[in-house]
Amino acid sequence: MTKLFGPTHYTEEDLANEGFKSLGSNVRIAKTCTIVGAENISIGDNVRIDGYCTLVAAGCGFIHFGSYIHVGGHCVLLAGEGITFEDFSCLSWGVKLFSRSDDFSGQFMTNPTVPSKYTGVTGGPIVLKRHVVVGAGSVVLPKVTLEEGVAVGALSLVTKSLAEWGIYSGIPAKHIKNRKKQLLELESVFLEESSLNRRTKNNNTLPSPKKV
Repeated sequence: MTKLFGPTHYTEEDLANEGFKSLGSNVRIAKTCTIVGAENISIGDNVRIDGYCTLVAAGCGFIHFGSYIHVGGHCVLLAGEGITFEDFSCLSWGVKLFSRSDDFSGQFMTNPTVPSKYTGVTGGPIVLKRHVVVGAGSVVLPKVTLEEGVAVGALSLVTKSLAEWGIYSGIPAKHIKNRKKQLLELESVFLEESSLNRRTKNNNTLPSPKKV
């Protein structure tokens, strides 16, 4: 492998020394990511964060990743009020999650270099429940929960919480139709297969019994 096309993600050994709140196994984070507040970020198993993402969880903020999470390239997670990803949730390319927002009405100033007493920043946690998928280029605003199975179409603006197992799209995002639940059957098969593979691997690594 050449230097030009060499490894693009940190190894687990690299990540183990970066002070994450917790870190599972099989975690891959691209070397081009910007991460602020690693001590407030917990990561489960089988998580991949692709190139040029920005994760900010400084101060009282936090990001919690469950397991089997994918964050596509060029995503922005501003987690001053907290962002939670439950298992099997994912973001496509260029999704922006804002857990805080300025007041654009003109009653306040809108600039992070200005003391907070002059700004009208409001916010609230963002939660992506199991099997949520957010399409490319979409924006999710503060105080939003995407309930289990929600799918958000590309280039959508999510301003309020969305009910489970719906497909939503538009500015602002509106319900288009219901989403099928067949993936839950696939999840069950997948987890059973994964568990079997782990048990087989563990058995194969056990030391052979000594001959007497």
